[in-house]
Parts: sequence; structure tokens; C-alpha cells
Amino acid sequence: MTEPLISIRQLRREYPIGAESITVLKDIDLDIEAGEMIAIIGQSGSGKSTLMNVLGCLDNGWTGEYRLAGRDIARLAPDELAELRREHFGFIFQRYQLLADLDALENVEVPAIYAGARKEARRERAHQLLERLGLGERLTHRPNALSGGQQQRVSVARALINGGEIILADEPTGALDSKSGKELMALLKELNAEGHTIIIVTHDPTVASQADRVVELSDGVIIADRRKDDAAAPVRKAAETIKRIPRWREALDRVGEAFQMALRALSSHRLRTFLTMLGIIIGIASVVSVVALGQGSQQTVLDRISSIGTNTINVMPGTSAADRRRDAIRTLVPADAAAIAAKAYADSVTPQVSSNGQARYRNVSAAAQIQGVGADYFRVNNRSFVEGAAFDETSTGALAQVAVIDTTARDTLFTNGEDAVGQVVLVGNVPLRIIGVVAASTNNFGPQSSSISIWMPYTTAMSRILGQSWLSTITVRIADSADVTEAQAQIQALLEQRHGTVDFSLQNTDTIRETIQSTSQTLTLLISAIAVISLIVGGIGVMNIMLVSVRERTREIGVRMAVGARQGDILQQFLIEAVLVCLIGGTVGVLLSLGIGFGVEKLVSGLSFIYSPTTIIAAFVSSSLIGVLFGFMPARSAARLDPVVALASE
Repeated sequence: MTEPLISIRQLRREYPIGAESITVLKDIDLDIEAGEMIAIIGQSGSGKSTLMNVLGCLDNGWTGEYRLAGRDIARLAPDELAELRREHFGFIFQRYQLLADLDALENVEVPAIYAGARKEARRERAHQLLERLGLGERLTHRPNALSGGQQQRVSVARALINGGEIILADEPTGALDSKSGKELMALLKELNAEGHTIIIVTHDPTVASQADRVVELSDGVIIADRRKDDAAAPVRKAAETIKRIPRWREALDRVGEAFQMALRALSSHRLRTFLTMLGIIIGIASVVSVVALGQGSQQTVLDRISSIGTNTINVMPGTSAADRRRDAIRTLVPADAAAIAAKAYADSVTPQVSSNGQARYRNVSAAAQIQGVGADYFRVNNRSFVEGAAFDETSTGALAQVAVIDTTARDTLFTNGEDAVGQVVLVGNVPLRIIGVVAASTNNFGPQSSSISIWMPYTTAMSRILGQSWLSTITVRIADSADVTEAQAQIQALLEQRHGTVDFSLQNTDTIRETIQSTSQTLTLLISAIAVISLIVGGIGVMNIMLVSVRERTREIGVRMAVGARQGDILQQFLIEAVLVCLIGGTVGVLLSLGIGFGVEKLVSGLSFIYSPTTIIAAFVSSSLIGVLFGFMPARSAARLDPVVALASE
């Protein structure tokens, strides 16, 4: 005697209700032969639908023994049960359970995708099945554009796509008119004649009478098991296969299906998707903009330092910039500058003193920064002349009353367009003849002053304006052939020897550069950390919306599980959806940041944004990680849903 296709013994299914439980199936024994057409009949609450769910490997909360073709179902893992549903079973549900976002052809193809069928082969078989069922003109119609009978035929085609060795039909005519119901029953009988095992669950005796065997349930117990006397011997269904693809291609196919479904889901809820992305967009735009602004500001400052010269050293009174005694220290004198200038490492040296005053030309006056400098000042600081020339050592030694101004001072004082060179301006009470004009500097740090700049020989400024013999600063430009660090050490030793103590400090522009870089990086990191908080908030928003999406699409998840989706397939679909939300949000955020940078640079002079590929790539990586991290929990909860519970949800 051949082993039955399905054999169950002492099958029991209980549902907990509070502290108690209700028994729906009570120690059921049942054998079903391959090729049979059997109807399971009973009133509502008799347990027939529960029995069908157990037979279809949708419900695994039962106890007892269930063997399918000799396999012990109780020992199978969730993905192995999914394989059985995919390879052996085909489901026809009372409410059709088609996926609303897919057309008829795509709905039929879904089980074959999870089975790893070749795309061309599954598309051809789905087309043939729908043609056979009279839906050749409805292939691209979505479920809402099909009648009830047409939707049920699509579900029949879906049940047959992978072979449909066992077809489970739950109240298949319940939602159909009488004509469509008769057509469906005729189709089921035709399929049975071809060797498909047909199991129909119904409460309608007329439907049950068309089966060769009727099993009647009442209160979870089989009370009758009748066979027709004239029933033909069951015909065993020959195995049907669709040409399969390699496993790696199968995995890619499933990823592609999940990707398409994710795009459809996002597109069908555009406003919700946008609001979900908003937190990611703001977070990514903030981080990228802050980093770009930090890099731009840092580069601007460094460029200004570079234009002064990266090989300059400033000598200042006081042991440091914070030395409170520095204004009272008067030991830095012109002889110190001369001593340094005599060394081989010094390319050029300029003493400096400074003061504020009033400059006047005819009836035009302006606040002025008066700077007494050496003849080499303009070389030390890389200042270029647009008119005239600088004063020389002779002018310095003779306390000449000459001056150099910049283009800003020229435009301020000479409002009628006069040629500035050769004109005499009054600085305080001292008349000075203009001998040169330099280009206005962009190397000023901090808030910009409204004063104009006037340079004169430091000797003239010290004797005729300031009345002092000491210097404010000495700036040394180190020769290109000399090492700046070594030169700094030698200047330190020279001045310490001359002064007999350390009452001065040296400032290397490289040190300024390093300090600015370090400070800028620290501030960028601090502000970026604040911006990252918005990314985390956006991620939490993604997680919340994905949880809502899982709840809304529970029935879809149940349908996919019923037709053979693995837990990994469900996990993958919702994870891809979360990552897509974050990646699209990240892309929009980067574009928004670029727009902000462009707009700010146009509106605010002096601000610069520098976008590096590393920052943009990091933004995309961050988006992906947020999608994975915050999308995993909703995706996992979707993958762990009970197929029976999911199918029953509304």
C-alpha cells in the first residue's frame, strides 16, 4: 500500500484566551491520497479553516503528527515550511489575496520569483496560465480593475505557477456570483483530472458535493468521511518544473523584486515618504554644509596666511600674547632688527610701530591706521604696488616725511580721481607726501576696520608722531634656503643674548596655521556632532514610519509568506525600503547643501564652502547605515509575523 500524500495523527490546535485556552481541533486523524479531490465541510467555528491552515503549513502552533510525503512537518524550520508552500502548495483564498500594486501577470509570477525561476521562463508560464484561464486580455490590469471572478482566476494561476501539486481552496466560491462559482468549480475539477490534489474548505454542501470525498467537521472533530461510490481512482500529478537559475542569480532576482516593491510602496505614499525623509534631509544637509563651511573658512584663513608668507616670524614684546606686561616692555629696539637682518637666514626684516590718527586731504578726512615700517616691509608681506614705489633705507635714515597708502585709502581721500602719487596728506599734524599705492589687502583677520592704512618710515613715525624709541614688532622673512625652525631657534638665542633675559616671544606663521587648523577642526567636529543629532532623530522617524508601514501591509506580508517567501525575503524587502528612504533623503540633503552653499556664497562675501568627495561619500554611507540600523527592527518584526495572523488582518 502506497504511503498517503498527507497523513495527520492526533492533531490538536488550541488557542490561549486569557488564563484559559480553547480547543479548535481535537485529536484529528486524516489521510489524503495524491490526486484526490476532497472537500472539508462544516459550519462556522467547526475548525475547517484552522485545519486548512495546518495542512498548508501556514499554522505551526499545533501538536500531534503531520507528515507530508513522508516528511515530518513538526521538525521543519520556518524557511523549510516556506519551501513546502512554494514548491508543493498553491492557495486559492476566498478574498483572492492579490497584491494591489502588481498587475495580473506580476501577481502570478511572485511564487516563481521566490522559487528561483528564470525570468523569461516564469513570465512565459504566467502568460500561458492566464491565457488558459481566459485572462489573456487582462494581463496588465491590477486587481482593482478586475471583477471578482477574474481576480479568483488570477489566484488560481498563481497557485499553479510552481506546479501546484496540492491546491488548497478556502471558500473559493464564497465571494463569487453563481456563474463565476460554477466556472471555478469546473476549473478545479479539470485540474483534479490532470492530477492535482484539490482540498476545498467550504460550508456550502453544493460545492462539497462536487468533490469525490467529503470530510465533515463539527466542533473540531471529524464526524463523517464519505467517498463517492463512482469516484474515479486518483491520478497522481506529474512533477512540473520551471527552468531554474543559479543561486546567485536567484538571490539577485529576489533583491530586484524587493527593490521594485519598495519603490512602489514609497511611491504610493508620497507625502508620508517625504515627511519620513525630512529628518534625514535636514540632518545630511546640516552635516555636509557645516563641514563644507568649516573647510572653506579654514582654507580662506590659510590662504591669507600663505599670501603673507609661510616663512615669516614675528618678534613681539612679552613672553607671550597673553603677557599682561607686554605693553610696558620697551626693550625691542631698531638695533635688534638690524642684528637679525645681518644674519644669513634673514631674507628681509622690517621693524614696526603703529598708532591711530586722522588723515586729511583738503576737505576730506578719515580715521587712519598709522604704521611705521622698514623699507623691506612690502617685501616681507608680499604687497604689490599699483602706483609709485616704496621708500628706501635712505628715506628711513633721513626720517623722510613720505608715505605709502593702499587703494582703499586712495579711493577714500582722493574722491575726485586725482593722481595720489605726489599729493601731500596731513596725518595728525605731520604732512606726508604719497610716493606709492599698494593693492588693498585681503589678509586682515577678525572684524574689518573702517580705518584706512598709511605706511611711513618707522623712524619718522617714532620721532614725529609717537615720540618713542622702542618697536611694537619685528617681522622677519626667512630665506628660502634656510630652515624656518632652525632660524627661529637662532633668533631666540640672539635676542636672549642681546636682552639678557626672555622678555619677547616669537610667532611662526606655521604655528598660526596649525592653531587655526586645529581650532577649525574642533569647531567643525563640535557643530557636526550637533547636526548628527538631527540624523538620529531622522532615523527614529524612519523606524516609526516603517513600523506603521509593516502594520498597514501585514496582509501583504501574509500573502507573500503563503506563496513561499522566506523570512529573509520579507526582511530584505522592508530593509531595502528603509535604506531607500534614507539614501534618497541623503541625496536630497546633499543637493540641498550644495544649493545652500551656492546661495550663501552669492549673498555673503567672504564665506566659502568647500565640498569634498569624502564628505559626500560619508553622507551616503551615513544614510545607508541609518536605514539599516533603524530599519532593521521593523523589518525583523515583519519577517517574524505569523502567516495565519498576517493573512487574517485587514
